[in-house]
Amino acid sequence: MRYVIWLLTTAGGVAVAAWLLDGISFDGADWQDKVLPLLGVSLILGLVSTFIKPVVQLLSLPFIILTLGLLLLVINALMLMLTAWLADVLDLGFTVDGFWTAMLGSVVITLATWAIDAVVGDA
Repeated sequence: MRYVIWLLTTAGGVAVAAWLLDGISFDGADWQDKVLPLLGVSLILGLVSTFIKPVVQLLSLPFIILTLGLLLLVINALMLMLTAWLADVLDLGFTVDGFWTAMLGSVVITLATWAIDAVVGDA
């Protein structure tokens, strides 16, 4: 049950980012066409955040300390761009247009996921 809530919370964050930002989008006419790709993208983002992001953070730890943590924003943006690339390879119809859109999108996803998780709580 915990995994399902995590997946839906991440999907909610990605949906909010796609709704707010013009550079983040899903293919499809109706919202019904976007539900399965949205869940697929949230699964990919979760896998990237679980396996790849910690390695990148560990390797860039001196630079993270040097920039007082601001490099973490760049790492989050790069993980979102990697997610978009993997979603494109898997033909999920998820696109992120450029680095700055990914940077803003990663902030929106983080804040939206945090807010949704605060409302849902631990289940």
